[in-house]
Amino acid sequence: MELNGISYSWPKKPLAVVCIDGGDPEYLETGLRDGIIPNIARFMKDGFYQVAQGSMPSFTCPNNMSIVTGTEPEVHGISGNFFIDPKSGEPVVMTGPELLRSRSIMSEFSREGAKVVSITAKDKLRKQLQKEMDLSRGSVSISSQHADQCTMEENGIENVLEFVGQPLPDMYSAELSLFVLDAGIKLLEEHNPDLLYLSLTDFIQHAHAPGSEEANRFYIEMDQRFGRLQELGALVALTADHGMGDKSDENGEPNVIWLQDTLDQNLGSGTCRVICPITDAFVGHHGALGGFVRIYLKKEQDRNRVAEFVTSLEGVEQVWTAENVAKELEQPLDREGDLAVVADKKTVIGGSEKDHDLSALKGKRLRTHGSLHEAKVPFILSEPINEEYMRRAKERPLRSREIFEYALNGTEV
Repeated sequence: MELNGISYSWPKKPLAVVCIDGGDPEYLETGLRDGIIPNIARFMKDGFYQVAQGSMPSFTCPNNMSIVTGTEPEVHGISGNFFIDPKSGEPVVMTGPELLRSRSIMSEFSREGAKVVSITAKDKLRKQLQKEMDLSRGSVSISSQHADQCTMEENGIENVLEFVGQPLPDMYSAELSLFVLDAGIKLLEEHNPDLLYLSLTDFIQHAHAPGSEEANRFYIEMDQRFGRLQELGALVALTADHGMGDKSDENGEPNVIWLQDTLDQNLGSGTCRVICPITDAFVGHHGALGGFVRIYLKKEQDRNRVAEFVTSLEGVEQVWTAENVAKELEQPLDREGDLAVVADKKTVIGGSEKDHDLSALKGKRLRTHGSLHEAKVPFILSEPINEEYMRRAKERPLRSREIFEYALNGTEV
């Protein structure tokens, strides 16, 4: 099967690719140290492990699409969770399948006759992941969020809660992710799929630091399920859409640059508009605060003035013009703002303070993502890779979007 210039070998055994949303490598380091993730530890020892570079911005939608298309945002077109439509000037959530400029690897394999399973925690990703997927020959595409609403026509399966034997999980819970894994395991047991893509949610990582009781419990639960996938004969491939970082000061208060307010106060109200592309329907974890924002200018001639001012702000790490960010971070130029801004390791950037609701933090430290510092992700295969791909992994930086290629073309199974 060929997609976006890459030829993928047919799976020799079931392949289960898991995207651990918010799965910062630090969680694995802590879990290995504490001896609580024996299956992952075995994969890393007997198979393959490296820290890879994810796509930018380090958000959910761009990185899931990079993983499942084997390309960067400049090709697949999804450059955030949220953007401004240049024709209408209106904000658009970037989850519509019409916005994705490539089919997914799962869709292509299903169209070639493979039996494919695609399961996400949040339904916002499901339609993009299943774009033009053939569900007529046993393939399945569902979300745990809407597992109670599945139909044969839309999802390739019905009565999912009864099939999995679990109630519908709460949106803000570890169970939303664990349901994804349990449904994948059940389908592997009974439907014998060729390919599974299981995409989780980062509720736990937003709320709980590596080594905390809650994070450890979640990783223990995931590890047990990864072991079960392997027991059932699957090649298991683990990666993440992005990492996660603590963005609070020594007093526990978020380190925030309210960029819209700052620009209005210093350069004049209406000079520009700040858009936070981390924004989606579930902002309780992070209050729509992340490490990457875009600025849209009212007048193009203000670009240098605005760029110089933003660059001078404490907590800002880099400011790019649209052309430069498209080139350096492999973004689709037609979906860029006039300027792109990334924060440093300890800072987040918001728009106007009045537009961000942080009440859901309930006194907890802000943990979020979006900057270059959260773009490092694990890349784990339960089987060893061949000499060609081992050499390739040593010669150039590994990208998370290569996980399907390494699993299908580079393993020795």
